[in-house]
Amino acid sequence: MPRMTVNDRPVEFDLDPDMPLLYALREAANLTGTKSCGGGDCVGACMVMVDGTALRSCRITIAEAEGRFITTIEGLSRDRSHPVQQALVADQAIQCGYCTPGITIAAAALLQRNAAPSKQDIEAAITNMCRCGVYPRLVDAIQRAGRVAQRRESISAAPAPGISAEDAAEMVPALRVPEPPDSE
Repeated sequence: MPRMTVNDRPVEFDLDPDMPLLYALREAANLTGTKSCGGGDCVGACMVMVDGTALRSCRITIAEAEGRFITTIEGLSRDRSHPVQQALVADQAIQCGYCTPGITIAAAALLQRNAAPSKQDIEAAITNMCRCGVYPRLVDAIQRAGRVAQRRESISAAPAPGISAEDAAEMVPALRVPEPPDSE
């Protein structure tokens, strides 16, 4: 039974060792943020970090992942506070969201090795396909995330998930909390 660490937790999969890591994560571990990419016609939506390197989880078996450290989009940050997540939202570099987890993982892995990537570095590292066409904003967002990670810039972001509706409305005045109905 292949054992590995997924999002900082030890995991043992009682599955066929030849199963792609993608399906073990999605089906057995219920980590559905990693998207299925189309049965081998990989567009990068299934990207996870394996020992800090962005890899397509459809191309690695759970046997090959044995003993390794896996980070999925859920493990990148629990509250979407990772600089890449914040910059992608702030720079409106996401559209439908299907490819976003894979792009986010690939960008986070790039920034771990190079906090100030050039446009060429980003284009070489982010090979994910996005049919919505966010590419023009993607380079700027990833470079901004690098500056945020280096604490040279900050991003004023939307309230984190899990915040109460009242607190969110106070922080973002455009949100309005409906009054509870009178109970008689």
